[in-house]
Amino acid sequence: MHGWLILDKPLGLGSTQAVGAVKRALRTAGQGKVKVGHGGTLDPLASGVLPIALGEATKLAGRMLDSDKVYEFTCRFGGQTDTLDAEGKVIATSDRRPTPAQIEAVLPRFTGRIDQVPPAYSALKIDGARAYDLARAGEEVVPASRAVTVHSLYVAPAEAETAAFGAPASSSNPAAPASAGATVDAVTLIAHVSKGTYIRSLARDIALALGTVGHVTYLRRIRAGPFDLSHAISLDKLNEAAMARVLEHCILPLRAGLDDIPALSLDPDQAGALRQGRVLAGIAEDDGLRFATLGDTPVALVDVAGGEARIVRGFNL
Repeated sequence: MHGWLILDKPLGLGSTQAVGAVKRALRTAGQGKVKVGHGGTLDPLASGVLPIALGEATKLAGRMLDSDKVYEFTCRFGGQTDTLDAEGKVIATSDRRPTPAQIEAVLPRFTGRIDQVPPAYSALKIDGARAYDLARAGEEVVPASRAVTVHSLYVAPAEAETAAFGAPASSSNPAAPASAGATVDAVTLIAHVSKGTYIRSLARDIALALGTVGHVTYLRRIRAGPFDLSHAISLDKLNEAAMARVLEHCILPLRAGLDDIPALSLDPDQAGALRQGRVLAGIAEDDGLRFATLGDTPVALVDVAGGEARIVRGFNL
């Protein structure tokens, strides 16, 4: 039970609640002593890929938090809410609606490194308090702008992930009217973004750039780091596997969270030295991170520099 369980988190469930559901499933499967953590917060109003780290993989959860994410989301034009999603109170309206061509033309402005003001209803801390707690208490919350990176941003094709993974019919892309000059009430987009990017803020800013206002009505994470929806299982499937005592079949190996890092094969003496915290010399590898293994057994995540390998994270396996 050292590896990754990729959950297709349903709507209405917070990340901490999802971890609790996995812990219950582990207990049901007779594996109640496994350490569990998640690799990236996903709001209750969002669904999709939530990596859950088990056992020694929890040592890599921080790397998963820092990884890029890909989201599919729908921005509905005409109303902005205080939460920037469908749960909030409408605070601004506009009769203006964009055309598909106008939407396509404005998206490059939000690609690359951009400055973004996070939502007032977010988990950011302001003077030691969570922004959403201050906002709910009626205080005016203006989070500081931050730099984020949007690697790609485009209008979702009609056969996008929403259709394949059970999104409601209302989430099919509405920005494809019969006439290219006709205006649309909403658009579904796919964004590949860096750590710290708020999709609700991105939707708000796109709407403002189009001369209107808007908010998110649908949000689904379709990739987190190396994991996508093809790796994910539903809570129902998770519970079925737990009841059948075959939960281990749902676990991806620890290595799966490091698929972008080359392997470094060790001999038994080298593995023993690393496990003692010693530096390995004479490593004929380019500088950078390596996933050090003894056969099929993970030993450590190491940093190679100048022919020497030093432990970044050791695994007790």
